[in-house]
Amino acid sequence: MKKIKVGIVGCGGIAGGKHLPGHNGVKDVSIIAACDIDKSRAKAFAKQHDIPHVFSKYEKLVEMDELDAVSVCTPNNFHAGPTIAALNAGKHVICEKPIAANAIDGQAMVDAQRASGKILQIGLQSRFGAGARTLRKLHEDGFFGDVYYARAMAMRRRGVPASPSFLSKAIAGGGPLIDIGVHILDVLLWMIGCPKPIEAFGMAVKKFGDRADVINPWGKWNPEDFEVEDFAMGTIKFEGDLTVTLETAWASHIQNIGGTFFMGDVAGATYEPLQIYLDKKDEMVNYDPKLLTGLPGEFESFHQAIREDLPSPVPAEEVLNVAKIFDAIYESARIGRSVPII
Repeated sequence: MKKIKVGIVGCGGIAGGKHLPGHNGVKDVSIIAACDIDKSRAKAFAKQHDIPHVFSKYEKLVEMDELDAVSVCTPNNFHAGPTIAALNAGKHVICEKPIAANAIDGQAMVDAQRASGKILQIGLQSRFGAGARTLRKLHEDGFFGDVYYARAMAMRRRGVPASPSFLSKAIAGGGPLIDIGVHILDVLLWMIGCPKPIEAFGMAVKKFGDRADVINPWGKWNPEDFEVEDFAMGTIKFEGDLTVTLETAWASHIQNIGGTFFMGDVAGATYEPLQIYLDKKDEMVNYDPKLLTGLPGEFESFHQAIREDLPSPVPAEEVLNVAKIFDAIYESARIGRSVPII
């Protein structure tokens, strides 16, 4: 089996904590190049992980003839550049979530993928969980009937990432909506068939970020550097009669409230904890479905798609709709009314 050779762009925590072990956990895959705008960090990362080639410019990394694929692990606002360059150079790409900090950049990435014919997979690992896969399969089989309402929730009582890279609008693009909301909204929409959004209303506020007295186990921040929201929510209307509510927070005075669920006219389900609700004869029934197991994980699926010429395991076109929803929620919060999603 031909060994797949990978380069990593962005040598921070997500590269070392997720992408590097993800690739290394797949047979016949090797990481041969590392790139970071801070070359000293790239050199340290390469030395620590025995990576032979080091770059400070991603344009040079993607020129490597022997390279098959690229992991993009840069901050949100800097996903488009290296992703598009890698695709244009004929490399497959796995890009960390979100697809980009806005739908304009995301669309440019989708266009580059279509032109290249290569794989662009977005790093949304929740799709690969046994619970999500099980609910997706049941939905595909028509088990739930017509799904008409759902809620996605990613709420922390206190979990503000104190790093400036998360708090800068120019780097991150947004706060908890784009940071943790992307995971829970994407997996919910994927489980119910990736419906098409048409309109959103939302709010995005900062209630903790301007204060220096906030208890936060994840560290202190300079309030002057806190440029994004710490709470955001949205109500999204989809084609048909589906409405979804999304709630996200890095900090709040609430804990252990309800989680993500969806309701159909035949059955409904909660996700984490996974449980199904329906009527059977003259009785209301709750049960845990048999989980789908033994399927390849996120990085296994990426490399399998490369080897077997399969579609992207997490298609960028699907994730682009989430970026469009976020853009509409932020715009709605700014102008105070619903925003159409085109």
